[in-house]
Amino acid sequence: MFDHGWMSTVQQLQERIRSMQDGVPRQPLPTHPALEGLLQLRTGGAYEVDSAGLAIALLSAPSREGSWSAVVGAADFGVEAAAELGVDLTRTVLVPDPGEHWLEATAALLDVVSVVLLRPPPGVGERTAGRIGARLRKRSATLIAWGRWPGSEARLSVESSHWIGADRGHGRLTDRRLVVSVARGSAPPRRVELELAPGVGLRRYGFRQAQPTDEPLRGVG
Repeated sequence: MFDHGWMSTVQQLQERIRSMQDGVPRQPLPTHPALEGLLQLRTGGAYEVDSAGLAIALLSAPSREGSWSAVVGAADFGVEAAAELGVDLTRTVLVPDPGEHWLEATAALLDVVSVVLLRPPPGVGERTAGRIGARLRKRSATLIAWGRWPGSEARLSVESSHWIGADRGHGRLTDRRLVVSVARGSAPPRRVELELAPGVGLRRYGFRQAQPTDEPLRGVG
């Protein structure tokens, strides 16, 4: 068994250093309670997710608390699902298809809203991500990238999922159960089991700290 306490210390120091960059304090943002203990959103940061459900979950908490937000480049963004999970659509700007002007649209929106959910095109480079990062820190905004984003502070991934509710092939599938990993830098990922239920939204199902000896999780369903 390995002691990963030093990794936590390094991460705390990195956050302190980033918080002093550009002289702009980094403030915590409302974060979905299902992710408590794994992730704390902060202004000036970029967070990478690999699914629409995780993207909406991260967007929902600050939106519910009154923050203005924008969704860029996600033509298939489910507004009904977003509203059900707590996103205030009256305070959300939708730019579904900015085309080749996605970078300009994102930069402009970061000047006027608190959180931008971006579905970036493939192959975003470190230089482009760095330009957006500087804008985030200057404007005290937050980016949720639905797709690969260089230099993101945390990466959230759905490792497995399956539906529950049907009995022996009959009935209606009602809830979706997910295993989500949260990775920061080179530290071992932490995993949480979440459940997405109609009328309830996303909620915690179980929690555990991943260890180097863990066997890889296998997809279910």
